[in-house]
Amino acid sequence: MALLTLKDIGKIYVSEGNVSVGIRGVNLSFDRGEFVAVTGKSGSGKSTLLNVISGMDSYEEGELYIEGQTTSHYLQPEWEEYRQKYISFIFQDYNIIESFTVLQNVELALMHIEDKKERRRRALELIERVGLSSHVKHKGSKLSGGQKQRTVIARALAKDSPIILADEPTGNLDSATSREIIELLREVSKDKLLIVVTHNFEQVEEYATRHIRIFDGAVESDRVISRSEIKESAERTKSVGAKSNKALFKNGLTLGRSIFTSKPKLSVFLCFLMIVGTLGVFFITSLCGEAGDMFDKNYMFNHIDGRLVIAKQSGEAITDSELESLAAELGAQSTLHYDILLDEGRNNHVTFYDGESGATRAISLECVYGENFGDDILGSYPKGEDEVFLYLPIYLQDVFGKDELLTDRVIFNSTEFKVTGVKYFYDNNLKGKMLFTQSGFRTATAVHYIMRNGEVNINVKLEDTERGTARNNIYRSLMTSFDAEAGKIYIDGKEYRNTIDRAQDPSRYSTEVVFNSTYYKYNYYYHDGSDQINFAKEFGNDRITQTKPKLSSFAERYYTDGAVVMHPSVLVEIAEDVLAESYTQASLFFENDKEVHAAVSALRDKGYIAIPSDTTYSPDASTVISNMVLCVMMALLWLLAIIFIAFFINLCSGRTLGAFKGDMAIMRSMGIPVRVIRVGIYVRMFISLIPALLVMITAAVVIFRTPSLNMYFEYLYAWQYALIFIGMILLTFRVTYRQIKKLFRESVKKSLKGGASE
Repeated sequence: MALLTLKDIGKIYVSEGNVSVGIRGVNLSFDRGEFVAVTGKSGSGKSTLLNVISGMDSYEEGELYIEGQTTSHYLQPEWEEYRQKYISFIFQDYNIIESFTVLQNVELALMHIEDKKERRRRALELIERVGLSSHVKHKGSKLSGGQKQRTVIARALAKDSPIILADEPTGNLDSATSREIIELLREVSKDKLLIVVTHNFEQVEEYATRHIRIFDGAVESDRVISRSEIKESAERTKSVGAKSNKALFKNGLTLGRSIFTSKPKLSVFLCFLMIVGTLGVFFITSLCGEAGDMFDKNYMFNHIDGRLVIAKQSGEAITDSELESLAAELGAQSTLHYDILLDEGRNNHVTFYDGESGATRAISLECVYGENFGDDILGSYPKGEDEVFLYLPIYLQDVFGKDELLTDRVIFNSTEFKVTGVKYFYDNNLKGKMLFTQSGFRTATAVHYIMRNGEVNINVKLEDTERGTARNNIYRSLMTSFDAEAGKIYIDGKEYRNTIDRAQDPSRYSTEVVFNSTYYKYNYYYHDGSDQINFAKEFGNDRITQTKPKLSSFAERYYTDGAVVMHPSVLVEIAEDVLAESYTQASLFFENDKEVHAAVSALRDKGYIAIPSDTTYSPDASTVISNMVLCVMMALLWLLAIIFIAFFINLCSGRTLGAFKGDMAIMRSMGIPVRVIRVGIYVRMFISLIPALLVMITAAVVIFRTPSLNMYFEYLYAWQYALIFIGMILLTFRVTYRQIKKLFRESVKKSLKGGASE
C-alpha cells in the first residue's frame, strides 16, 4: 500500500470575485525511499501541490489518501495531527524561528519526548549530524543562509516524519552550499519520502529517483529515474496517540518559557506594560477603598467589648452611688458615669508640634481609657491625670519618634497633656487613640463637654464696692493648664490689670468670673427631651489669682493677651455640676460582651434601659441610598479603570504578539498542536505578569512601611490584594484569549506569507 496517494486532486482559489485553478486532476502515488523532484515554471502549481500534501492548504476536488485512509473529511484539528504525524517541511525562506537558538529550534520538534535530558541529547545529536555543533547557542538571526537551512533540516529530522517536503530548499543559496544541502537531504531521507520542489532539476538530478513536471496546474510528466531500495514490507507509520492534557500543558510551559526568553527586549517591554497596568489597578483600588465602608456595621454606641450602656426608663439622671451599687450587684468590673467622650469624642482634633518642620499639626483621635496596647511600645503608659498615651498611624513616627519620644506634649480642647508613650499601626483605615488614666479621662470629658462647641463666653465683672460701679469685660480666649494652681483662675488683660494697678486700695474692687455657654445636648439615643443646655457658673475673689502659670513653649503659642487661664479642675467642677442634673446615661464594663448580654435582663427588670454597645441600627433610607450611590459610583470608577487598563494592555501587547505571528505559523506548519501553542502564549503572558505582581507587593510594602508615604495611600487588606491579583489574572487571560483568537483566524499558509519572523 502506497504511503501517499493523490486521486483527481484539484485546488481552486477565489479572490475578489476571480476564480483561478491552482492544480487540477492530479493523480500521483508516493512511497518511502523516494527522492521526488517536482519541477515546472513559476506559477505552474508546484508549491500549491506541496501545500495540499502538507495539509496547509485544502483541496476542493478528489481525494488524498494517507496510508490508504481518506482525508477529505479532515477539519483543522485533524490536519494538525496529520502534520504532526507525517510531515516535515523545509522552506525556501528557511522559516527558522530567528529569535530561538539552533538548539531551541531543533528541540521544538522533539516536544513529543517528555524526558528533558533525552530531548536535549537527541537534539545535540541531530545538530552534530548536520554539522552545526559549534553553533548550538547561536540565534537563528545570526546564522548564514546555509546554516539556517541545515538547522531546518535538523529540525525536520527531529520530527522523524515519514514525509519530508522541501520547497525550493536551495533557492537562496550559492551553488556550493546548494550541493551540500541536497547531499544532506538525500543522506538523511533514505528511509523517507522526500519531495523537493525546485526550479533547477540539474541540482537534484544526481540524487532524484523520480521526476515530476507540473504545467498549468496539471501533471505534465511523471518519470521514474531509479527504483527505491526500501522493501515493500516496510512498517506502516506508527500511530501518534493523542497527548494527555498533562503532556500538552508541560509542552506549553516549555514553549512559553522559550518564547518569553527568546526576545528579551519585547519581554521587558511586556513586563513593563503589565507593571504599569497592575500599579494602575492597585492605585485605583486604593482610591476606591472607602466604598467598602458602607458595609460596616452601624453601632448605636462606640462598641467596646464588655460595655453596657444604661439609663433610667423615667429619664432621670443616674447618681454615682446608684451606679456603684448596680456594678457590685451585677459583677461589673468598672463603671463610667459620664461616658460622653466615648461616643462624641471619636473625632477629636488633637494638636501637636512638629519639631522637624516647625509647623503645628493636628490629627483626629479617639479618646479611651482602660485599654492595653501590649508591651511593644515606645515610652510608657500614663499614670497621672495630665498624661496620655497615643496610638498613632505609622506616618507620625517621624514626628513622635522611633527610638525615643521627640514630641512630648499635645493639646486637646485647649488643654495641654504630657505624652508618656506611643505605639504605631500601619492600617491607616483605623482610628488613632488617645489613652488616659481614669482620672485623666474624667478631666478630658469635662474639658470636652465645656469646650466641644468651640468658644465659651467668660464675663469678668470688676466692681468698685465703694462707688457701686462695675465694669464688664467679655473674654473669648480660654486656656487650661495643669501648671496652674488647682481651683484658681488667672485673668489676663490690659484693661483689667490697669484698673487694679491704678487703684490705691485694690481690696475695694470685687471680681467675679461668670461662665456662659449654650450648646447642643449630646446627640444620644437617650436624653431628657431638651435640645439645649444653658448654664452659668460664677466664681468670686477667692478663686482669682494674680499669679500667671508657667506655660510650656508649646502652650505659649496659643496664649493671647486677654486670656483666662485655669486648672482643668475648674472645668471639671462646672461640667459635673451640669452633668449631675442632666446627663441620663452611664456605662458598666464587664469582661466581655457575653457577660453584658447576660446582665441586660436583670437591669430591665429593675426599670433600666440597658443596651449592649454591640447593638446595631439600620440607617435611614436617605443614608442607605447615598451610601449605595457612592458605592456604585466607586465600583463604576473601578470598572472603568479596569476596562481602560485592559484596552491599554491589549493594544500594546497585541503589537508584541504580532512579532511572534510568523513564529506561530512555523510551529503550526511543523505540526505542533495548537493547544500547545495556545498554552505557550498564555504562559508567556502570565510570566510577564509575575514581575508586575512582585512590583505591586514591593510597592505596597514600601508605601505602608515608609512613614512619610503611609498617609497618602489607603491601607489595603488581604482580600483587596486578592481582588487585584484575580483581576489582573482574569484581565491577562481575557486579553490573551482575544489575541489568540485573532492570531489563529488566518490559515497557516497565509500567516507564513504575511508574518515572517523577525
